[in-house]
Amino acid sequence: MTDIAAHAAAAQGAAPPPVGPGLIGFLVVAAIGVALYFLVKSMNKQISKIEVPRQADLDKADRAKTTETEPRPNGSR
Repeated sequence: MTDIAAHAAAAQGAAPPPVGPGLIGFLVVAAIGVALYFLVKSMNKQISKIEVPRQADLDKADRAKTTETEPRPNGSR
């Protein structure tokens, strides 16, 4: 309803019809909520598959690299 029509209806004493989101709006919001739930559930599953190295493992790998690159006292590798 346009503003002019609303003013004309109010001047005549008739109330404008109620306008709201209704059932379709509720179903759209509910569907978005359900989709979001499943997306978050899937994301958590994928993130739990990622293996993060511990600090001890990183330190061990660094020590192994440094011992490989350092020359041995007798000159051989």
